[in-house]
Amino acid sequence: MAQYSLRDLHEDAGRLGLRLHAGPIDERQVSRVDLAAVDRVDALAAGTLAIIPGDEQPPPFRIDVALRQASARGLAGLVFTAPLTLAETARVLADRGGVPVFSATGVGAADLAKTVDRAISGGASEAMMRGARAVALATEAAADEDCTTDTILSTAAAGLGTELRVASDPSVSWSDADAVFIGEVVIGRLVAERADGATEVALPVIASLLSRVAQRQSRDRYAPTQSRADLLVELVLADSSRADGFVAQAARLGLPLPQSHVVAWLAPTRRNDPDAQAPRSVKPALELFALQLVEAREELWHVAFLQDDLMLVCTEEHGAGDHQRRVREVAVRVQQRAQELAGADWAYTLGLGTPQVGALGLRQSAAEARIAAESAIAAGRLGGVELTDVTGLRRVLLDLYASPISRELLHDILRPLDDLGPERALTSTRTLLAYLAHRGSLVHAGRELMLHPNGVGYRMRRIRDLLGIDLDDPDARFAVELACRVRLLAAG
Repeated sequence: MAQYSLRDLHEDAGRLGLRLHAGPIDERQVSRVDLAAVDRVDALAAGTLAIIPGDEQPPPFRIDVALRQASARGLAGLVFTAPLTLAETARVLADRGGVPVFSATGVGAADLAKTVDRAISGGASEAMMRGARAVALATEAAADEDCTTDTILSTAAAGLGTELRVASDPSVSWSDADAVFIGEVVIGRLVAERADGATEVALPVIASLLSRVAQRQSRDRYAPTQSRADLLVELVLADSSRADGFVAQAARLGLPLPQSHVVAWLAPTRRNDPDAQAPRSVKPALELFALQLVEAREELWHVAFLQDDLMLVCTEEHGAGDHQRRVREVAVRVQQRAQELAGADWAYTLGLGTPQVGALGLRQSAAEARIAAESAIAAGRLGGVELTDVTGLRRVLLDLYASPISRELLHDILRPLDDLGPERALTSTRTLLAYLAHRGSLVHAGRELMLHPNGVGYRMRRIRDLLGIDLDDPDARFAVELACRVRLLAAG
């Protein structure tokens, strides 16, 4: 059987209601506990923890005599159940004689003796008692509306006599008894500094209480933000003619729509199955991570999901500098976390919109970010960061390229060039675009391509033959140029 030492007694002091006043704490064994009057400690055996009952402190000379006798008999220590103020002589005697002196104000002497005796015995009954006490204290604390996870940890730790903490552990599963959750998100594992039978009994119940309180804290903390996020999703999906109608509702929820907004769009893609849905566990964990990440920042942030895609919205006063850069810093960290949660089979592509003002501006920034992400995915550039160009033409091209139907129609125009092979098809597309952009001038196209005009003419004759399109027709020229620009956009 493991020995119960003075150090163990001191570590259990909070649970037992003990307060140390003087004397050393070391590894000496506490072999038994007994009740004794202050003038009868000389009758106790060595290794005994003497509990001296009474509601009033004995006279100082009686305490000095008891300390001398306890030192001579080799007692483990003295515990006074009365309020205690030691004289300096008593402190010196306790230190020199190696006799720890405790007080246990308000604790019944008999109950204390029984509890210490169980601790000394180290049996299952003592462990069950400590575990049940810790659970009762934690349950009582959790019933308070203002209770926090820190309150439960400290209260339960006092009952168990050992420190408790929630440790981050990537391997923890929802089925583990000591797992702590916020909703569906595992946030860690409840661990005890010193594990024993009591902690084995109490930790599963305390972990469950922590999960409920953490869920309540999260709900109270993020509920306003999540309500505004629902409104943002509705705004983005609604017809543009209804955008101004959201301003008043947003103001009631504390969302200043007239200010400047930048949207980041995070889209998941499974590498070997582009049509697969993202893992269900990623969404709640990613939302919680993002909300905690932006909580202390000065800007106003919102996190919303549109199916598997995440929309991150940052709102500031109009004219705030580096608005897009700050959004990118946060969004990239969210992107990295999403990749960690989903695993190597998945890629999260990030698109960034430009700063825009008002309800319609927020819709535009969201569209830019979505198109940038979807265009990159369509082009095979998975897992990167795509910025939206400020020019209107590029936005139009991105929108066309993000649409599978539009992309396929434009691709059909240039499909005959693919018979030349990837490299020559790309060269032919660049040649064709330069020729059309310079209104059929071989000289200007050659200057752009760093090619002799005769070389441009030779290439164009071959391209005309392959496409079979009348490039003198204005509508045909427009369609072909649009197809070239979209294809080159995809090629990066």
